Parts: sequence; structure tokens; C-alpha cells
Amino acid sequence: MGRTIGFIGVGNMGRPMAERLMAAGFDLVIHDANAAAVASLVEAGARSVDSAVALSDAVDTVFLSLPTPPIVEAVGRQLQGKALRRVIDLSTTGPQKSRELSAALGARGVRWLDSPVSGGVGGAVAGTLAVMFSGPREDFDDLQDMLKALGKPFYIGAEPGLAQTMKLVNNCLSAAAMTLSSEAVVMGVKAGIDARTVVEVINAGSGRNTATMQKFPQSILNGAFDYGFHTGLMQKDVALFVRTAEELGLDLPGCRSVLAAWDEALAKLGAGSDFTRIVTLTEERAGVQARG
Repeated sequence: MGRTIGFIGVGNMGRPMAERLMAAGFDLVIHDANAAAVASLVEAGARSVDSAVALSDAVDTVFLSLPTPPIVEAVGRQLQGKALRRVIDLSTTGPQKSRELSAALGARGVRWLDSPVSGGVGGAVAGTLAVMFSGPREDFDDLQDMLKALGKPFYIGAEPGLAQTMKLVNNCLSAAAMTLSSEAVVMGVKAGIDARTVVEVINAGSGRNTATMQKFPQSILNGAFDYGFHTGLMQKDVALFVRTAEELGLDLPGCRSVLAAWDEALAKLGAGSDFTRIVTLTEERAGVQARG
């Protein structure tokens, strides 16, 4: 394994992950449609190229961190360079699309490896992400130095798409925590309890979860709504979860309710809004604000 690797997609999540890889001693060749994002990493020592094809001509291993399955597919199918041997998808792409891309690139002798991550921008910056991986065990073992630069790696299995399924399981629970915590905290405020007190008591008791422990203290109680993850991406992840469950023959009414809440948030708040703003929909209906 060489010390020079490729990285496509250096946005909110991709940039800190790319920086972690550089800090671990890897030389990066990068590509992104956002020239400003590329420029900042070039200043830090990365080398940029103007296309995915050029990047796959330059390195044998490429990481992707992209926002939606259609973008992942479009970029993935462009990776046809003469040097390329494997692609590690850090995005939330879904198991079906992963299997399709694994077959398409496999026909060209390139291994498509799932490695979605969880932990948000803060985890990407700190190098504490949960890094899920599915693909040949030998690739997982060979990539340990890179994966450990990003966080804690978990080997999910050899079958394409398994790590994507694991990520959807995680994100459905995260989405549910955000939705239900918003409703519960607003209910407490409506009854006359200070919002910060509500959150502090929950976090000292059995109801604590990632929304009450992280999202509320960091981005909601202060009214900042700046956690760094978009409503459109959360709705996409929950929709992928529900679709995957249906493909498995499952009817999960609780998760469908979570999806309905995020469908509403997408329609009313917009895809680019910070996903913590979902609390404002319940606030509006209740006529109160959940602020400290």
C-alpha cells in the first residue's frame, strides 16, 4: 500500500477527514467541484486534479465523501483511470446502489468498498468517527492505518452493501432521537419548565440520547442551529432506511413515522437547513421556544 491516496469530496465532512489522513502522513491527490474547498487543502499540502478520471490515473486507492447516491454513482462511474484498484465510499449511499457500483466497477477490475462513517463534523475533526466497513477482509486489514486516522473501524462483513445497511440502522435511530427529543423538550417547556433544565434532567436520567446530549446543548438551546448536518441529508438517510426495510419484507411503522417527520421538515425548512431546526416545527405548533 502506497502513501499517496486520492480523495473526492472535501466538503463539511470530507475536508476534516482529508485533513486527518494528511496529518497521519498520507499524501493526498484531491478533486472537488468546489474550487475554494480544494484551494484550502492545496495550501495545506494536497495536490489537486481537475477530474475524477485524472485522479484515478494517479492513484490506486480513492476515498469518496459525497452528499447523495446520484452524485456518488455519477462520480463512481467516472473512475476509470489506469492506476485505480479500489474505491472506498465514505458516503451514505444505501446498500442497493453500493451493490450496483460494486458490480459495475468489479467488471473493470476495481473493488468498491463500503465505509460509511458516523459521528458528524465534530467526529470527523477529532478523528473519533465510527467507521463501518464491508468488503474483502484483506482490504480492511490493509487499510487500517487510513481508517484509524478517521476513527474506530468496524468490520461489518464481506458482502457489498452491509456497511451501508449498518449506517442506515444507525442514522434512523439518530433521526428518531432528534425528532422525539424535540417533541419531548417542547412539551416540557409548554408545561412551564425551563428548556435547559429539561435537557439537563434528561441527560442525568434514562432518556438521554445523542440529541439531548449533543444537539440541544451545542446548537439548539443557544438558538445557533449550526450543528453542520443538513435536513435534506437526514431525510435522505431515513428514506433509504425505510426503502431497504421494505426490500427486506419488513413493515416498520415507527420508522415510517420518523420518515414522515423528516418529510415535513424537508418541505417546510428546505434541504439546506441545519437538521436541528426540526425542533422549530414543534415549537411553532406549541407556541413556545425550546431555548435556554
